[in-house]
Amino acid sequence: MRLSLATRIFVGYAVVLVTFGAVSIYSVLEMRRSQEEIRLVSEGYLHLSQDTAALVTFQQNREKDTRRQLDEKSPETKRELVRLSRLYFPPLITERLASAKDSARAIEAFAPPGEQAFVREISAKLDDLTERYQQYEGILEHALVPEIDEATRAQRLQVVVKTEGSLGREIRMLQAKLESRIRERVELADVRARQSGIAIVAFSLFAIAVGLAVMAIAARTLRPIRTLTLGVSRIARGDYTAKIGLTGEDEISVLGREFDAMARSLAEREAQLREKQEALLRAEQLAAVGRISAQVAHEVRNPLSSIGLNVELLEEALGRANFEEPREAEEAKEIVGSLNREVDRLTEITEEYLRMARVPRPQLEPEDLNGVVSSVVEFARHELERARVEISLELSPDLPRALVDEGQLRQVFLNLLRNSREAMGAGGRLTVRSGAVNGKVEVTFQDSGHGMTGEVRERIFEPFFSTKEGGTGLGLAVSRQIVQAHGGSIECHSAPGSGTTFVIRLPRA
Repeated sequence: MRLSLATRIFVGYAVVLVTFGAVSIYSVLEMRRSQEEIRLVSEGYLHLSQDTAALVTFQQNREKDTRRQLDEKSPETKRELVRLSRLYFPPLITERLASAKDSARAIEAFAPPGEQAFVREISAKLDDLTERYQQYEGILEHALVPEIDEATRAQRLQVVVKTEGSLGREIRMLQAKLESRIRERVELADVRARQSGIAIVAFSLFAIAVGLAVMAIAARTLRPIRTLTLGVSRIARGDYTAKIGLTGEDEISVLGREFDAMARSLAEREAQLREKQEALLRAEQLAAVGRISAQVAHEVRNPLSSIGLNVELLEEALGRANFEEPREAEEAKEIVGSLNREVDRLTEITEEYLRMARVPRPQLEPEDLNGVVSSVVEFARHELERARVEISLELSPDLPRALVDEGQLRQVFLNLLRNSREAMGAGGRLTVRSGAVNGKVEVTFQDSGHGMTGEVRERIFEPFFSTKEGGTGLGLAVSRQIVQAHGGSIECHSAPGSGTTFVIRLPRA
């Protein structure tokens, strides 16, 4: 939904008013809750705590009085102490218990829902103490019957002492529970007060921020026009990375986004043109290198053939010649053999140059890549086993046929097998997989060699780049040329110490 600038400003000010109203309402509610907490503690729990503190004091005094009665030797004095105790303590304790129960009922009338259970628990405890005191008075009455002898009276008074001790412990526990509850409520009120203060400050800051945002929106009424003008100027100068970046649904923002889309489109087209230019440049470089290589190889191959033939004739002549010493004959044969090997090596290099310069257009036919891979692996198996390379084939049984030139693809696979063998040096494991991925037929060669660095990995498909001593650097370059001619792609994934993986993707038939 599109909103005009005036509507957005009005909505912003409305949000400011609503925010300040919410802050005010929240403050009133928090003040009311704080008042309830203060009332609960001051008018409720504190009175109840005073009553329980008085009960504790009366009970302690009564326990002392009972011990004094037990320690008294004179029967007349003991009877007088008992009489005074019965006149003094029961009314005070009964009065305090009644006051405590009245306080608990009063608290239950205005306590929040979260405190109702605790207040009812205190009321039940006070009712239980009242009943226990009545039982205690009966036990005490039974102990003070005049007709019993002193020994029996002493035993019954011991029961009275135990009952008093039990009552004293329960009253003290009740007092401790109330004091703990008071501390909890006070701490909770303190925490809530701090949280409320922080919330009120945060809401106020938020309201201020909204107000400032509304002012900023109002100030930006004409700013998009200037931004749009600067952005268009930069795009006109060829800076396609410039983004106007206007947001919103008004006409100026829509126009700004259209300019951004136009700039992205122009940047993408320029990038595509740059890539095509680079590809064309590489193709021209390869073509030039191919022509030069073909010319050099052609000029070198014929003399090499003559040299090789003459070396063979020389070797035959040395075989018929007579030397004064056998050692001289052996040295001559070694020199001729070395010449013959060098001629063979140079001949192989010239053949590689010619293959790169004269890669024919592939004759594409539907082929079973599993069969091609198996055939190449079987051809190179003896060579791999001699290098202590364990090979594993993981070929997909339902692999679709690929549109390839079998002869050229065998050359690519054989080159990758030999590269993997040389990379593993003292032996290792080579895994060849096949499968269908995203509408393409994929063949993967994964070895357990020493891997390569990122710098080397970026250059391995360049012509004449090689990390092997005596290598021409043409194998992978020719392989990529063949795969690209098939409409496919070849990728290399490697890291030092983790082996190398070559992935070939070819179109399905």
